Amino acid sequence: MLRRILALSLILFLFSLPLFRQAAAQNSNGSSTRDEAVRARIRKEGMEHSQIMKTMHMLADVYGPRLTGSPNHKRAAEWVIKQMQAWGFENAHLEPWDFGHPGWLNERLSAHLISPVKDSLVCEVLAWTPSTPGVVRAKAYQLILPEKPTQEQLNAAFEKEKTNVRGRIVLAGKTQVVPVSLTPPPKRADDKQIEQRFDPDFKPSPSPSPSPSPSPDPKILTGRQVDEQLDKFLKTNGALVRVNDAGREHGQIRAFNNRTFDVAKVVPTVVMRNEDYGRITRILADGTEVVLEFNIVNRVYPEGKTSYNTIAEIPGTDKADEVVMLGGHLDSWHAATGATDNAVGCAMMMEAARILKALGIKPRRTIRVALWSGEEQGLLGSQAYVKQHYGTFENAKPGYEKFGGYLNIDSGTGRIRGASVFGPPEAAKILREILKPFKEEGVAGAIASKSRGLGGTDSTSFNQSGLPGIGLAQDPIEYGTHTWHTNLDTYERILEEDVKKDAVVIATVLYQLAMRDEMLPRFSKEAMPSPPPPPTATATTAAVNPTPKPTPKKPKRRARVNQ
Repeated sequence: MLRRILALSLILFLFSLPLFRQAAAQNSNGSSTRDEAVRARIRKEGMEHSQIMKTMHMLADVYGPRLTGSPNHKRAAEWVIKQMQAWGFENAHLEPWDFGHPGWLNERLSAHLISPVKDSLVCEVLAWTPSTPGVVRAKAYQLILPEKPTQEQLNAAFEKEKTNVRGRIVLAGKTQVVPVSLTPPPKRADDKQIEQRFDPDFKPSPSPSPSPSPSPDPKILTGRQVDEQLDKFLKTNGALVRVNDAGREHGQIRAFNNRTFDVAKVVPTVVMRNEDYGRITRILADGTEVVLEFNIVNRVYPEGKTSYNTIAEIPGTDKADEVVMLGGHLDSWHAATGATDNAVGCAMMMEAARILKALGIKPRRTIRVALWSGEEQGLLGSQAYVKQHYGTFENAKPGYEKFGGYLNIDSGTGRIRGASVFGPPEAAKILREILKPFKEEGVAGAIASKSRGLGGTDSTSFNQSGLPGIGLAQDPIEYGTHTWHTNLDTYERILEEDVKKDAVVIATVLYQLAMRDEMLPRFSKEAMPSPPPPPTATATTAAVNPTPKPTPKKPKRRARVNQ
């Protein structure tokens, strides 16, 4: 009898060995051998057959810059559609939304110092401003208004200066002193700081309470109010060209837009590099007459009032009605070709989806790539998309409960260092597990966010709706210091090795979100954070003139001034 029992036990043990082997195949990161095999295939395809730099060349070199409403942006979007169709994506189309402003494009700019010495000048044109009437040559005049004026003080200054600006090329304001930086910020984020940032259990040391700010004097005009009135003053009193100081080091220029988007309301306007602006200021201070020459050709496109988001899909299988999205903004500012902001983000997202398609992976959920326009004017394209397709937690549309998450990248060319997801801690825990295999490559993990406020990139359009937006943080490299929104944002600033590895990380996360049994956990009805309050009139206006996106360490954007 005992022998029979021992023999039966041995048989049962031998039958159970495969189960033990399967359990042993689970590695320390909790990934199955199948997941490891898929990751290996993703890495091989992404590192050996990458299409990122080809995509970058097309978006930046061939179609950049891609200002919202411009023909450049639409042509770039049409190329993306053809490329994704060639890769085998389905349902590729341009989805229109109402931008509400005409398109605009600078076709030609020349700027020269004519007297007392001849030299070329480095400038960028402010968007949605008019052309000069051919070549304009005139004396320069530097207009310096009182600082923090009341309306009465500003009126008095305008009255005094109105005859001085007529027929002149006007330098608007003092030259800005840009100090030499002896301690430039590092290009790679500090590993310890990144670990702390993406550690859900890390408790930072309490900061001292800031001193209360004094209440602003309601009589003092804001900088924005002064600037708007200055535009009107120069137009009314016959100035020929407005010149703004870029106020940045090493020839960097950030040129944004005329807030009204109406070229008839402003004079031709350029942003001049700080070095040239300072030189002219010093010559004028000597009492020497300065003559400048400009030739600006801009074109307005009425059809640009309709802009487009760029959409394509890899259809799902048994969970095809559930959707996982990924994307970035295709539009850019116009001073350069918009390489790090954000052609490279679009190229990485296209590449991540391409990798899965090239490997023949059949996702359970539908994968949808979305490249937005209108981001630089205030996340307008992604907001329009979310409103049209999903609504909000409080007023959901069909499909809202089938949304599995939106991955977004928009901080340049650096390595991915972590993720933030709008949702409960359980959602961040799932992402941390997915990202664990990339820990040795500097990916620290993921944290949860409760904020439904709009921030500086398109994932927050989904957060605001109550949907799981996932933002990917990166090493800063030169983003905040050199390329972000500047005339230096070109193809040459892309780190090929970093962005190829980033696409591998994104493809891995995308694969897991598209294949797992359940979607990412969401806030319950009781735990869902309240939506942000409706925007005031001031905030609504500011939304179309947002401040630039910061480096990955800090919250992103709000209102900007004309530059």
